Amino acid sequence: MEKLVYILYADPDARGSDLRSALVEKAAPAIRDAGGSEIRVNVNDEDVAAGTPIHKLDPPVRAMVSFWLENADDRGPCESALDAHVAGLSGYLVAESRPLIHDAPKGGRTPGMNQVTCIAKKPGLSSDEFFHIWNGDHRVVAIETQSTTGYVRNVVVRALTRGAPPWTGIVEETFPIGALTDPHIFYDASSADDYQKRLARMMASCERFLDFEPMECTHMSEYYLG
Repeated sequence: MEKLVYILYADPDARGSDLRSALVEKAAPAIRDAGGSEIRVNVNDEDVAAGTPIHKLDPPVRAMVSFWLENADDRGPCESALDAHVAGLSGYLVAESRPLIHDAPKGGRTPGMNQVTCIAKKPGLSSDEFFHIWNGDHRVVAIETQSTTGYVRNVVVRALTRGAPPWTGIVEETFPIGALTDPHIFYDASSADDYQKRLARMMASCERFLDFEPMECTHMSEYYLG
């Protein structure tokens, strides 16, 4: 079994609810018919509209769909099912790890919000050092400084579509819905001073191994379809 992740691009003014319906009700069943399993649909819809994303691409990232397939070489029908509903897509074969497992009720919206961040390795940093920091030191910092309830690391093995941005990983972090608008909730801070300390610790950790220039960060609603 191999895990595939597709980053989906759509018009920033497109209704998130329409995109959600298309992906959940049309694309996901087609992916299942093509052999996909453990399907997860993440979409930037009205439920997370209050968040402030980091968007540099045009059209922007509006959704992410992941699933498992016996053989990634047989992905054609799955890509076609997704491509029919968006302005473009980037597909990746990934290796998944779950440092913090969250409860995702099957068939419905996962409570809170899911922050999907596409990351790249800092220039000049070796791959060994990148993964040493990301999987070791930063894992501890991320969990200790934020109100994270779920944490999924998707390490990019290779791109599956032409022109896909050369990201190193795609991160999924689940937070309480209040974290969309309140940084104190996001950083689980008990006071203004505590917030500043947590923020500084997190930023210092990120600066050690991430290239901020190609980073994309989008708030999404997660739907686990199984």
